[in-house]
Amino acid sequence: MYQFNWLSPQFAFHHNTNFNPSLIEDDLLKLFEIEAYRSWANLELACKVETEETQKAMEEAEQEINSAVESAMDEFQRFAEEFEREAMAEYNSLVSTAEAAWKMGKSLEKAATNASKKYIEAALNSATNSMRSAWKGVSSRKVHPH
Repeated sequence: MYQFNWLSPQFAFHHNTNFNPSLIEDDLLKLFEIEAYRSWANLELACKVETEETQKAMEEAEQEINSAVESAMDEFQRFAEEFEREAMAEYNSLVSTAEAAWKMGKSLEKAATNASKKYIEAALNSATNSMRSAWKGVSSRKVHPH
């Protein structure tokens, strides 16, 4: 653009003998062509730099996502292990309570069996004594006034 601004006033001076419009046109087009290529190269360089920065940012984002996923998986694993430990402790507690209840039930069953045997023995003894007493009364011909 500087060259264009410098060459423009020369168009006004047609009386200059060294003035050749075709040379100015060729030189001017070459300058514009050079400037266009320079702009294109700068644009490509800027695009390349932008692409590299974008790729770097994407790689960093991917690393952060991977780190976040890894942390979440570690936390989930710890949660699952803790949950399993608590579930196993609860299971063991329930099994222990059930075994204690089963033993107590067996003990109560034995006590009830012994109590019913003693009750039956006492009832048999009472009935036997009543029968003996009644038999003595019949054999002595005494009748009880009931």
